[in-house]
Amino acid sequence: MKRVYTEYFQKSKVFLYPLLGIKKGVDFVPENTYVLWDNLYTPNDYKLICVYISERTVDFKNFELKHLRSNQFLEFSCQIGKDQQVYVFDLIRYKKDFDLFMQGLYSRFSVGSKNKILNYFGTNGRISEYIKSFLHPEDYHQTYADFFDVNISLIKSVHEICSKPTFQRETLFEKTPHEIELLKNNSLYLNKNQ
Repeated sequence: MKRVYTEYFQKSKVFLYPLLGIKKGVDFVPENTYVLWDNLYTPNDYKLICVYISERTVDFKNFELKHLRSNQFLEFSCQIGKDQQVYVFDLIRYKKDFDLFMQGLYSRFSVGSKNKILNYFGTNGRISEYIKSFLHPEDYHQTYADFFDVNISLIKSVHEICSKPTFQRETLFEKTPHEIELLKNNSLYLNKNQ
């Protein structure tokens, strides 16, 4: 690796979205991903929120059925705009890795999660090299020390070479649909006697 990556990117899209098992290269990808929803979800809820912007075409509906609605982690979905669909996935199964994600400790992810992320991004190209460096920073400490012109001991003491998630950017700021508020507050009853 000749260059280091210093630009901001949506961390949940790189480190959590691949855990859903949706293969790279599908016809539709989320416009954005989040781990927080203002006034609805906190880090303790272990949610990954994916926002897709697409007309409800036949192609999108087929993608939705095959990859989203059938996904084992899908908790619910809703529409928040004319062409905006939100899909909320429950990642409690990845609780430890999710907690590490929130702290920016990507190199401490479980081997299984690291493998899913690496498999998602593949082995070729600059992006896959960056992802590999974020998950295994010890192999890239010298590169970063050289780039920033600092002693390698400083980089080693920090260990991680990828910044923590920026919670402002990892928060979905959209009005919570009424039906979600009812579900969240346990105010929606399925039994008609209540």
